[in-house]
Amino acid sequence: MNKDNAKEQLMLMSNKSLIFYTGICLINSDTQVVQQDVVTFEVEFRKLCESEIDSYLDKEKPYDCAGSFKSEKLGISLLKKMKGDDPTALIGLPLIKLCEMLRKQGVDIP
Repeated sequence: MNKDNAKEQLMLMSNKSLIFYTGICLINSDTQVVQQDVVTFEVEFRKLCESEIDSYLDKEKPYDCAGSFKSEKLGISLLKKMKGDDPTALIGLPLIKLCEMLRKQGVDIP
């Protein structure tokens, strides 16, 4: 991904609500029990102008991220609201779901 692609992507997401899907699978190598799930997280972008997208991309350079934004950094300024059970799913690994799966396998968290 480069700046032009990221800018186009953010322009398309401007003033829209999107759902991000994050898959997770945990395999217990001792028991061969497999748990898998898809965690959804909804993000509503506010109306973005070209100059603020350019400014954001110049400062953050989020070219390695799904959606070309980082909600845990300056990308939060692009959003109107976020909705979901596990905000870490948007960043990458859905930690709430992972902890639930580990507890089901008898792992004490914390």
